Amino acid sequence: MKKLKFPTPYTVLMLVIILAASLTFLLPSGSYSSLEYNKAQDSFVIRTADSVYTLPATQQQLNELGIQIQLSKFKEEKIKKPVSIPHTYVQSKPRPQGAEAVLYAPIKGIYDSIEVILFVLVLGGFIGVFNSSGALNMGVGYLAHKLKGREGILIILLTTLLSLGGTSFGLAEETFAFYPMLVPIFLAAGYDLIVPLAVIYIGSNVGSMASTTNPFAVIIASDAAGVDWTSGISIRFIALISCVIISILYIIRYAEKVRKHPEKSIVYGVALPEIYAISAPEKTTSLKLSTKIELLVFALSFVVMIIGVSKWEWWFQQMTVLFLVAAIVIAFLQRSGEQQFINRFMTGASELLSVAFIIGIARGVSFILNDGQISGTILHYATDLVQGMSPMLFLPMLMLVFGVLSLFIASSSGMAVLTMPIIGSLASVVGVEGHSVVSAYLFGMGIMSLITPTGLILPSLAMVNVNYKQWLQFCMPLVVIFVVVLTILLWI
Repeated sequence: MKKLKFPTPYTVLMLVIILAASLTFLLPSGSYSSLEYNKAQDSFVIRTADSVYTLPATQQQLNELGIQIQLSKFKEEKIKKPVSIPHTYVQSKPRPQGAEAVLYAPIKGIYDSIEVILFVLVLGGFIGVFNSSGALNMGVGYLAHKLKGREGILIILLTTLLSLGGTSFGLAEETFAFYPMLVPIFLAAGYDLIVPLAVIYIGSNVGSMASTTNPFAVIIASDAAGVDWTSGISIRFIALISCVIISILYIIRYAEKVRKHPEKSIVYGVALPEIYAISAPEKTTSLKLSTKIELLVFALSFVVMIIGVSKWEWWFQQMTVLFLVAAIVIAFLQRSGEQQFINRFMTGASELLSVAFIIGIARGVSFILNDGQISGTILHYATDLVQGMSPMLFLPMLMLVFGVLSLFIASSSGMAVLTMPIIGSLASVVGVEGHSVVSAYLFGMGIMSLITPTGLILPSLAMVNVNYKQWLQFCMPLVVIFVVVLTILLWI
């Protein structure tokens, strides 16, 4: 009999969509009332299951509704999304999502994530244009010569830098840009495809998991829980240092084993993605001036992207334009003709088309949950589960709850405004401080983001042609270690 193969990311995501649709038949539909600030009228808009009305925007109104958020957070537009109102869950008419909804979900997801998809395709075009000159091959060969015997420095340095990006400004989807640059470097150092994937994905995720100033996670969650975002920063800083060190040691241990014994690689024999299919780099001690200029433009593109996201509030539109302009500049340096440039750009873009589709299909899960109105139901059951527990049991269970919820709600900011006002209100009853709830939210989502198929892991795997089963084989021991370490830190 033919050996059964692990399904492709598309099949995995469609199975998750079918699972979500099945839950709409098993769970009752329901929702919490929500509150949203109307700046033009200086009022709160309250939406219930069957009505919409306004209230004066005062701190007293927030207190009466059980929302522990300062009024200034709304007026300063630090909280823009609708906030769930505690103790307002009501069941509604069932809205099961059948076969038609399942078929439409990935299409809706692709429409909804067009900004990210376009960014990935333009990034692929940029890489296609750059690779055509052979500059990357020569640059990698030069770096391999310089790092000979010190390749481990790459893992330490890049994991640390990416974690700093995650903890400070929420580096996430932007990491797609680093794969085409870093994968050839790690392969030239004698490592396999798992190593650059682990450095990039685990590095940025560990940073987000232990967010210190990340506005999309710790700040908005703290605001929604009604606590100052700096109140729990010491334990999250300890978590950041601990988990970065653990990650580096874990990756280096695997990387050195693979470098010495390539046949022990989890992805031994896996084909190299076409976008990285450059000839084996020749170790060289010098580079031509034209090659240096191309490599400089290539590197500066990523530096400008990082500065733009962290300092200038760039988003996907600006990043897409950046790499389009960079591709044109490199084509000019190569003295490419118009037709040659277009061909190379389109070839590179086509190589990342699968990644783009995976991003869109993953977004489709949220449409099933929202249209079936079971997100509120799942949250309601989760709060009932943890209510009344002792603090020592409450916090690890809360971390588990956030982890499970992240399977269906991948957005960190969306999770925060949906769950924090409700679960945060339980903290005082149980005897737990609000900042500990925020830490449990960060840790739970962060751990699950390493493996949840509805997040960024499947498109990241597609970037390096690694399947989900291989990733779980590599990553699960690290997940278990993180669970133990972060539970202990929550207890502390």
